[in-house]
Amino acid sequence: MTDQNSQFVPIPDRPAPATTVGPVAWIRDNLFGSVSSSLTTLLFLYLFFTYVPLFIDWAILSANWTGSDRSVCDANREGACWTFIGVRLEQILFGLYFGSNPDQVWRPVTVFIVFFALLIPLMMERTPYKKWLALTLLIPFPVLFYVLIHGGSFGIPVADTTQWGGFLLTFALAFVGILFALPLGILLALGRRSDMPVIRAICVTYIEFWRGTPLITILFMASVMLPLFFPAGVEFDKVVRAMIGITLFQSAYTAEAVRGGLSAIPKGQYEAAMALGLGYWRRTAFIILPQALKISIPSIVNTFIALFKDTSLVSIIGLLDLLNMAQTASRSLEWNGYDMEGYLFAGFIFWMFCYGMSRYSQNLERKLDTDRRH
Repeated sequence: MTDQNSQFVPIPDRPAPATTVGPVAWIRDNLFGSVSSSLTTLLFLYLFFTYVPLFIDWAILSANWTGSDRSVCDANREGACWTFIGVRLEQILFGLYFGSNPDQVWRPVTVFIVFFALLIPLMMERTPYKKWLALTLLIPFPVLFYVLIHGGSFGIPVADTTQWGGFLLTFALAFVGILFALPLGILLALGRRSDMPVIRAICVTYIEFWRGTPLITILFMASVMLPLFFPAGVEFDKVVRAMIGITLFQSAYTAEAVRGGLSAIPKGQYEAAMALGLGYWRRTAFIILPQALKISIPSIVNTFIALFKDTSLVSIIGLLDLLNMAQTASRSLEWNGYDMEGYLFAGFIFWMFCYGMSRYSQNLERKLDTDRRH
């Protein structure tokens, strides 16, 4: 028997073996953990050191950065012609109207400064008055966007929507699609799980119809067939038609993402809310929906990222988004032959915004993940 009066001598802590910690162990476990992993790593390293230095030399070291025409680039064909991007930057970013009217560029620049001034504080954890910043971004900002970009008020010249293009058009389509598709998708998801057969049937039919139709078809229908459903004299330009089509399409995918979150909530949450005597809308707004949206964050953001990239499909109805505007500018008589620079510049902007949305959703998911807090 062990003497209860005896004292236990603690065993001193010993460091972990050097072969199980540190960068060497990480490299061995993650890059050379198996034969297939080792072969893949070696192939990647070969491609990296073969092509990345060539790309850096072409894109940065030997690139043309100055000048106002293609003569500088034609004299040095070994590097990228970023002169083309500098000359056509306003057209690629803001479209034909602002590209041909440099004195009006202040309008989209002001809009994007206000947008990022509201968005960046929302992404910081300790920013005060986040609720008011979010409401400003969702309500007054769209009004400011329309007043400044479209014009026609306060002495601002009108910029016809047919001349909108570039990143400005991509941003407008994605922002409107996200702004209206999220609440509509939430209502559709709730309706699909409703106990009322008629409401459920309507929501299921709506969701399955729009999810089963390609976005290209929807944009074409919105451009050609949508005016037929309105009385004579009621007309919508192509940009508004594209916004309507994208919103209807995106709401169906958002509804399915939210429905997945609703299905993941334990039944006990519903029963506990009912035991407290809460009605349907209070139960849904304060208990069920917050949990469902927290679970659905990755799926919802994934649909938003897909929407941002799918805005390039509006070229089917004659609109020039960021990608198509860069392509059009690179195929003009003055800059014909510099497609690669236009594609890379447009791709970088797409990647920057999609990566930003992805990282913010991951941070928000970790912040709301109460199950892992200690």
